[in-house]
Amino acid sequence: MTTAQPDQPTPLLAVREIVKTFGGVKALDSVSLEVYPGEVLCLAGENGCGKSTLIKIISGAERPDSGTIVIDGVTHTVMDTTNAIKQGIQVIYQDFSLFPSLSVAENIAITSSVANRRRTFSPREAREAALAVTEDLGLNIDLDATVEELSVADKQLTAICRALNSNARLLIMDEPTTALTHSEVNRLLAVVERLKARQVGLIFVSHKLDEVLQVSQRVTILRSGKLVITARADGLTSSVIAEHMTGRKLDETRNVIDLVPTAEAVLEVEGLELAGAYTSVSFSLRRGEILGLTGLLGSGRTEIAESLFGALPPDAGTVKVAGKTVRLRHIRDAITAGIGYVPEDRLSQGLFLDKPIADNIIASSLDQHVNRGRLLNRHAVKTTIDRLFTQLRVKAPNVQAPVRTLSGGNAQRVVLAKWLARNPQVLILNGPTVGVDVGSKAEILNILRAEAASGMGIMLISDDAPELVASCHRVLVVRHGRITDVLEGDAVTIESIREKVAA
Repeated sequence: MTTAQPDQPTPLLAVREIVKTFGGVKALDSVSLEVYPGEVLCLAGENGCGKSTLIKIISGAERPDSGTIVIDGVTHTVMDTTNAIKQGIQVIYQDFSLFPSLSVAENIAITSSVANRRRTFSPREAREAALAVTEDLGLNIDLDATVEELSVADKQLTAICRALNSNARLLIMDEPTTALTHSEVNRLLAVVERLKARQVGLIFVSHKLDEVLQVSQRVTILRSGKLVITARADGLTSSVIAEHMTGRKLDETRNVIDLVPTAEAVLEVEGLELAGAYTSVSFSLRRGEILGLTGLLGSGRTEIAESLFGALPPDAGTVKVAGKTVRLRHIRDAITAGIGYVPEDRLSQGLFLDKPIADNIIASSLDQHVNRGRLLNRHAVKTTIDRLFTQLRVKAPNVQAPVRTLSGGNAQRVVLAKWLARNPQVLILNGPTVGVDVGSKAEILNILRAEAASGMGIMLISDDAPELVASCHRVLVVRHGRITDVLEGDAVTIESIREKVAA
């Protein structure tokens, strides 16, 4: 179903009946969409639905099996990356593809210089060009700073400025707010409004449905390579979008089980301190409880988690696991004590990407799968791998598939499986659903609820307020390295969390 666009100008971009097959599987099956000047079109769908393939075809990185691309009314049956850039199509990927050792100004100007085949590069001209773009967008970025010094938000803005300096008329933004705080998201969306005013068209790819509805005029939803619907954003809700994406209704309401009144504290933290990161951190976590930890990036929330996992040994304070004081000087101390940790960057810190799913699942629990002779019990290993592969519903041909081939949601399930194989007493998760589609997100939260119900203590670090509300018994707010607020019961609301974080 596609809604008509009355009295609209010629589309800036139209893709017609695009088909793309990989190994006999249709990644895209007769998909069509249009983007108009000054419009934001959200492209939504679960991981593996075909979004990335469609973006690659539009930008010339992949060729469709059939179908056409129409730009300004001109039909193109073949599009390569060079031609796409000349037509004003630019993609801003999650890694931004910037040069970390070059200045902001040099990054903004260099693509245009290369495209124009200039034999020399003038730092003065680069700065002038960069200044013109940033001033036009009302941005205050240090043009002389190297990109590696920038925040994620400023890297994002630098990539946008680079695209505009290359005369981009259509920007495709792939998960642009994944690593941004709430205030940084608002800053980015303000820039999007300025781009719209300049008649730049945007395709906005995001799993955050509240942002989708805030920024988009229309929403195109894919499922299993097929177009499900294109509709005006003001006629949709988050739950309706999620249902179209998954093909089923998702329950996003608050869902926490009542704790047993006599449930003991499985984790007790008292007076934990680390110079330059956090100070006077004290809290407890009960068996069966899901405890949220939130705050702005840089608030100290990740450092607290890494200290509890032995990666950043604290300077002072005590930690008890199941009533026993533990000394966390190394990661192995935390693992031995029964603490597991799913890191913020699962791809570089949580997984062996080129290894099979099976190897990743069993990686942290080999010592628990040995027989009396201290030899590996292969039957026990296989049983654990098969059980968790099935229980966590990892979508892959089999357990020998390399982790690198998995979607974000399935990669996250493998990280979870790795720690559940050890059956830890405490499981700390840092941003467990970042970059994960709504269907996988709901399933991951249900897995955590089930583990908590079995007696595990779970600590969930997130800046996703709806996620915290849906799953956490209590929420701790960290600001400037201190726990400043404890929200529980009816006080755990989206509004209260955002208010306390921003205070």
